[in-house]
Amino acid sequence: MLEMDGSKPIYVQIAEWLEKEIIDETLKSDEKVYSQYQLADLFNINPATAGKGLTLLIDAEIIYKRRGLGTFVASDAREKLLAKRKVHTLHRLIEELLDEAELLGIDEQHLLSKIRATRNKREGDLR
Repeated sequence: MLEMDGSKPIYVQIAEWLEKEIIDETLKSDEKVYSQYQLADLFNINPATAGKGLTLLIDAEIIYKRRGLGTFVASDAREKLLAKRKVHTLHRLIEELLDEAELLGIDEQHLLSKIRATRNKREGDLR
């Protein structure tokens, strides 16, 4: 689940894992989120590291604390995360794709035809 030897800090990976749980609706709006101690047990990490991951999401208003009750998913968390990923993740992936296409000498038309062919194949596989 987490890459302990990866280039991203563990607390960032915790936040991203929770974001994925929210996006795929494993965690829904106003549902209670794992505590830092539950996350620490789940991933065998220090509770402070887990807490730091939760803090990232609290600061981004993806989750919120209710005193004495725990931490919960914000009502608009999924929409915020989808919007963020559409902007940041797609931009990064497109930049990488364009760099690779340029390196391989693939022009825009050929690249677009490959994208369309792949999409058509995926849609065919779903039928």
